[in-house]
Amino acid sequence: MFNISLILFIFAELSFYLLIAQTGIVEVFHSDIQTIIYLPIGGVLGTFFISYIKFKKEYITFALLALQLAITLFYPHLSSVMLFLLGLAVGGISPIVIDTLKKATLVDLLFSLAASYTLGTFLFTSDPSHRMLLGIILTSLAIVSYVFQMNTQVKIYKSFYSYPLYMMVLWVFLDSSLFESLSRDSVTSIWRDGYTIEIILFHILGVLAALFIQLEYYKKSLLITILFSFSYLFYFTNESLILSIVYPFVISYYNIVILQSLVKIKSFKTISLFMVFIGWGASGAGLMVATQHLVSYVPIILSLLLIRDILREVYLTKGALSWQKD
Repeated sequence: MFNISLILFIFAELSFYLLIAQTGIVEVFHSDIQTIIYLPIGGVLGTFFISYIKFKKEYITFALLALQLAITLFYPHLSSVMLFLLGLAVGGISPIVIDTLKKATLVDLLFSLAASYTLGTFLFTSDPSHRMLLGIILTSLAIVSYVFQMNTQVKIYKSFYSYPLYMMVLWVFLDSSLFESLSRDSVTSIWRDGYTIEIILFHILGVLAALFIQLEYYKKSLLITILFSFSYLFYFTNESLILSIVYPFVISYYNIVILQSLVKIKSFKTISLFMVFIGWGASGAGLMVATQHLVSYVPIILSLLLIRDILREVYLTKGALSWQKD
């Protein structure tokens, strides 16, 4: 049986991040780093210090959601202080979202992520300056649904693998660099080129594959590297249709892998620290790459990753064969 209130809470906060804090703010302020820098500064501080506040987590969550709602009322006319406060709210809530996912079943994850990816894809091309009402609705939904899921029992699933921080940071960096470059590209922009159905379909298939198809630890990492390599290849060759199939799939796939890794962390402080690097450091680096037009250098990192993963797979295969002969 799935947890509706938990699904709605995760869906609302992920959608708010995708459509307001990420694409909305960046487009409204025309990727002006000097202006929007106050958002990630607030985000880093909120994410890092949330675990050190000596109040009940429920009180902190409601306070951050109330702050998020209050700032959204002024969207898109946000001052530097407001951007900082919005970052503080979104950043503080992000480790709470991960901690809440410890209560989720695989079906809960499926519905919450599939719904947020679907909404994000449908509304990606909407005017970012006209999303105030959307932000209010999503934040209000998060507040109401959080009330109903506060006392649900934890259901941590430990059948999946946990990946090191540097791998998760690399995956988010690769995603952010390509996403921010794509969203600014006048030639290849899969969201504006009429591939909405393909994108949504393969987002959902990516979630399903990550949740229900079991792969060995290193094979899963190799698959993500290969899919990112193809995504960049199809971006550089302007193959929009194939890109709209491969890229959404790998986004959903690696995000599930990251979430499954994070929910295995018991310490809330460690989750907060990881989210600083994953949620703000890696995505911020990706934004810088896109705005400075450095995306053509990213395949160097991908090539090194691919070589490493292939060599490791060959080594492991040889080791298994020699063990079988013995």
